[in-house]
Amino acid sequence: MAQGRRISGHLLARMVGTAARQRPYYLALGRALSGLVLDGRVPTHTRLPAERELAEALGVSRNTVTAAYTWLREHGYLDSRRGAGSWTVLPDNGGGPTLAPDPERVDLGVAAPPAVEGLTEAARLAAGQLAAHVGGRGYAVLGLPELRHAVARRYTERGLPTTPDQIFVTNGAQQGVALLMALLADPGDTLLAESPTYPHSLAAARHLGLRLRTVGVTSAGWDTELLLDAFRHWRPRIAYLIPDFHNPTGALMDDRTRAEVVAEARRTRTAIVVDESAAELALDPDGRPAPTAVHDTDGRVFSVGSASKLLWGGLRVGWIRTSPATAARLSSLRQRVDLATPVMEQLLATHLLADLPRVRAERDGQLRRNRDALAAALREHLPDWRFTAPAGGWVLWARMPSPTATALHGAAERRGVHLAPGPAFGVEGSLEYHVRLSYTQPPEVLRDAVRRVADAYADTSARPGAAPGGFYV
Repeated sequence: MAQGRRISGHLLARMVGTAARQRPYYLALGRALSGLVLDGRVPTHTRLPAERELAEALGVSRNTVTAAYTWLREHGYLDSRRGAGSWTVLPDNGGGPTLAPDPERVDLGVAAPPAVEGLTEAARLAAGQLAAHVGGRGYAVLGLPELRHAVARRYTERGLPTTPDQIFVTNGAQQGVALLMALLADPGDTLLAESPTYPHSLAAARHLGLRLRTVGVTSAGWDTELLLDAFRHWRPRIAYLIPDFHNPTGALMDDRTRAEVVAEARRTRTAIVVDESAAELALDPDGRPAPTAVHDTDGRVFSVGSASKLLWGGLRVGWIRTSPATAARLSSLRQRVDLATPVMEQLLATHLLADLPRVRAERDGQLRRNRDALAAALREHLPDWRFTAPAGGWVLWARMPSPTATALHGAAERRGVHLAPGPAFGVEGSLEYHVRLSYTQPPEVLRDAVRRVADAYADTSARPGAAPGGFYV
């Protein structure tokens, strides 16, 4: 058994809380612990406290904890070695989700809204400006100056003073994240990520040979003590975090937690890659906290943004906010895969960002209507599902009464709906209690899709589904 993180009896007892107060208590405790593993709040390969330690923390007999641990082993959630302790694992479910597009269904798995109004006109204006650039080489290796000015100005407006030479333009946020991982870490280094999290970033980390460690997050947000403890225990080289309308849970990290995380990263000498793809998509009042990098004093926070979620998925323009020296290093590293972002797309993004108040108002109104329609449909047709309507972003994270996300995925596919099962966002196939539903479709489409999902859900207990496929952004 590979060495993993150890969780204390005090912390585990607090996470169990009042969830295990049914009788027999050992069974309720075992089910509560397995639920923490399935939700990703207790990662796999976490060493559980000794039976006596957990019993004291819970105020129960050691025999009760022994029986709960036995139940966990029998059901595939615990692996023990004599003299070495017990580690969390997951039952073998025959394979996890794959990623493949399927355009033939109502798609609740892809969080990609349609283009904002005015994009065609902005493209016409951008084409008119192209003549000023065609006499050159066309390779703006750091990004067009006008776009870098626009992005820097927006950071300054959000409370983070930024100059254009701190902005490095990429082909979308995903390229920015992958470049930063490659620049900041070497194979074998540890990367700390939330669980659940954006699956393509995990894929990039695996491709680079990084060791993945996770800390749980729910729709209610981050457990600050657990998050800081993960930094102290793992001392990761990089942390990849999504504090702004987290994908997939929709949670929004408050300013105090951001400050504490950055301070802890400073102590553990950890670089933080902050994915801000949804930062501009606040749907409720007071939903736009200052960027995480406001709390940075020594250049360890790297902010990654994107035009794709706000403006249009087909506009593959992203950026990294960093130091000028790091921007130059990123430019050299990028030459392994490409040289620059297309000039035309950068001009188009610049025009739309200049009209940001109107664009944001349009997008906010659209997504708010869609979110409210999806939430209302879920309450009507799936009343036993639990969720928190997110204050921003484009996805809703729903918890089902039983761990049947994979089966539901297959049943929904047969009814013409593609949804994103929880295991797609976990490190090792956990999160079977959850599904992610995007609300980028119009209200009438969402209401029809939920009715179909409700029919599919009624069948999942009797008709297990195949391993899910899909395309998730």
